[in-house]
Amino acid sequence: MARNILILGASYGSLLGTKLLMAGHNVTLVCRKKTAELINRDGTEVRIKLRDEAVHRAIFSRDLPGNLDATTPADVDVSRYDLVALAMQEPQYANHTVRVLMVKIAEAGLPCLSIMNMPPLPYLKRIPALADMNLEEAYTNAQVWERFKPGLVTLCSPDPQAFRPPEEAANVLHVGLPTNFKAATFADEQHNKVLRELEADIDAVTLDGQDVPVKLKVFDSLFVPLAKWSMLLTGNYRCITLHEPQSIRDAVHGDLKLSQSIYEHVDTVARRLGAEAKDQVPFEKYAKAAESLLKPSSAARAVASGAPFIERVDLLVKLISHQLRMPNVEIDRTVETVDQKLNERIVPGGSGSL
Repeated sequence: MARNILILGASYGSLLGTKLLMAGHNVTLVCRKKTAELINRDGTEVRIKLRDEAVHRAIFSRDLPGNLDATTPADVDVSRYDLVALAMQEPQYANHTVRVLMVKIAEAGLPCLSIMNMPPLPYLKRIPALADMNLEEAYTNAQVWERFKPGLVTLCSPDPQAFRPPEEAANVLHVGLPTNFKAATFADEQHNKVLRELEADIDAVTLDGQDVPVKLKVFDSLFVPLAKWSMLLTGNYRCITLHEPQSIRDAVHGDLKLSQSIYEHVDTVARRLGAEAKDQVPFEKYAKAAESLLKPSSAARAVASGAPFIERVDLLVKLISHQLRMPNVEIDRTVETVDQKLNERIVPGGSGSL
């Protein structure tokens, strides 16, 4: 049965959207008006490498069995959808029109699958050790999440690396590292049934008889998506320096011993929260993957381009580690660097940003 999936965010969201379209499901991408008009006219293009192929394949939405449309936040009819995927950067949810849509989604009781790096607050409330922690400081506007029931929100680790080529139109996405989306389950088995249907349908997709990478994998453990935290704190946020941003590869491999110590500390924090070793990704596997990540992280690129806000998983992990009485000087230093770079955008003596 074709499901109707609403995806907030047409950039990274188009990767999950394309996989769903290939599996015969219907997708609506929520984005800016100009981008929606472009997608409704031309569709999307996702470039991805199949196993053992040297060149990326271009996968066009118009050639796929599922139906794609795009719309602005104000024009969404939430009654049409079985599932919502949250694929915008966390600061974007503070936008007024997006906030209004989020209220409608929460009131409709729709299950929400987040593929943000920053876990939604309601998801963290599902983890007993975090339920009463003070973590709001890490969010651009924590009030966005107040109406959501924790059991209706789950997290999907956004491990695939993808970006919009700057010279291309806004409907093009290039996949650099075609790994899997790893989702935790919802509280309600009816919602998990939908997740597992999507998992099986995506898994069955082939292209010219070949398997297509980037699967949706569903896990019973709430802690599997938290494995991404170690990667973000070791690589992505350390791309942000006091000077020019560096690549993820350089952030990780510039001092491999230091990187491993940061990675393992964040793993230890996750285990203190309840994670098991099987929920996590060995450092060696991450370090190997990082060798091919030759660009700065999206967070570093955003800071370099003058963004006043970014997703602050670095600050979230710092807040958690301090409240667990497990501070780490390198994590604290990373947070200080990110704070300093973001504060450079503040006008001296003023209240706005440049």
